[in-house]
Amino acid sequence: MSTSVVAIPQGKVRGNATGSVHEFLGIPYAAAPLGATLFQAPGPAPSWDDERDATRFGPTAPQLGYPEPLRSILHNPIIDGPEFLNLNVWTPDPTASGLPVMVWIHGGAYRIGSSAVSVYNGHAFARDGVVLVSINYRLGAIGFAALDGTPANRGLLDQIAALQWVRDNIASFGGDPDQVTIFGESAGAMSVATLLASPLTEGLFHRAIIQSGNGTVASTLEDARLVAADYASRLDTTPGTAEIPALLKAERNLVLDFTLQQDPGRWGQSTITAGLGLMAFLPTIDGHTLTQLPLDAIAAGAAHNIPLIMGTTADEFRLYSAPTGLTTSLNLETVTNILISRGIDPAIIDTYSGNRPNATPGDLMAAILTDRAFRVPTTRLAEAAYTAYVYEFAWPTTHLDLRACHAIEIAFVFDTLTAEGTSMMLGPDTPPQTLASEIHHTWVDFAHGRTPWTPYDPTTRSVMTFNTPRSQLVANPRPDELALWRDVN
Repeated sequence: MSTSVVAIPQGKVRGNATGSVHEFLGIPYAAAPLGATLFQAPGPAPSWDDERDATRFGPTAPQLGYPEPLRSILHNPIIDGPEFLNLNVWTPDPTASGLPVMVWIHGGAYRIGSSAVSVYNGHAFARDGVVLVSINYRLGAIGFAALDGTPANRGLLDQIAALQWVRDNIASFGGDPDQVTIFGESAGAMSVATLLASPLTEGLFHRAIIQSGNGTVASTLEDARLVAADYASRLDTTPGTAEIPALLKAERNLVLDFTLQQDPGRWGQSTITAGLGLMAFLPTIDGHTLTQLPLDAIAAGAAHNIPLIMGTTADEFRLYSAPTGLTTSLNLETVTNILISRGIDPAIIDTYSGNRPNATPGDLMAAILTDRAFRVPTTRLAEAAYTAYVYEFAWPTTHLDLRACHAIEIAFVFDTLTAEGTSMMLGPDTPPQTLASEIHHTWVDFAHGRTPWTPYDPTTRSVMTFNTPRSQLVANPRPDELALWRDVN
């Protein structure tokens, strides 16, 4: 391994060079949000005189990390430090020009995660001619609580600041600022949908990929302030003067209450609905960063000239139900009550069970909630979009009976099947490298402006199903189940 130096307006950065790939890690794209600025809009990026060491990942956003059992399944390093508004760049050649750029936005329910996750390593994208950028942004209450005297959507403002940094600096790494694709998974994918809808992102990107996302994850400002007031009441001092451990403890306790007590009078119905009953802190329709639900904005023509890839995994919700034993322990009565509590008519169980004769009640719940949280919103977003290419990732792992669960496709997209942390989700299974090569190169081709497959059309509903022994374009998969959601908000 050797070193590589690139000069940007902030100063010189010294990264690693391995073969044909150069990586520059932990570059700050905005000021470190210290003290009172923790709850303010991102400030100007710092500069330096000497070469800055960019050979190690920078700090990650303040967070407590995943609870068990997810902690044992999802790799999530936490690195302390104030300069956590940073990003990473992998490039095949800093002296090149005109290379396509991809910007990765990590998921984690808007509360957890970072760009330092090993599965997100951008080496394979750079190897294949793409400049890959991954970013950190403020999470949880620090990033999204609509507190008095602070701008809403600070985490989104961070993402926008990172995209502005890419626009202004990526040419120094060989990238083309006029050929930027943003992509993300879960909350990262929801962020992509939100950025598509935001009036502040004009010209910052030109294509987008939404992996397991949703175009309706945003609360009203009024409801977001209900959550923020509850949060502030849990602190012994004001949020702007509280220490980070106290901020994170109050957040954890609020999220637990929110998850267990779905009370619209306490949290606001829009927060519960948009947060899928799981996320208390999420983007807010504040009239500045976001003026309406992403789905509505996209249907009205926002980002009308931006082609999209979007899709889901076949068994999204099993990540949350299988490791806890719910898929084997729940009975039909309990599943019925869970669906009713989420505003879902339990009569739909009949159709799902008819298509899955050997499924347990817990299996049926996972399938229904997969569609409710991911497949149906993705379908609606595809129908609203200018040009969309829809996929389903269906390859299953046998580990913990997760099957094709939420987040399983990421290691395939990044072609990082042997990275640290991948085995946490896949266990002893040997994932097919051929499938990783296929989906990874599909994303690379899309970044180059190539058409991946037949666009989605509401009449034919063509969906590319990624699986072994071969992937195939499927017309209108599981139409009877999709039809059940036609009138469900």
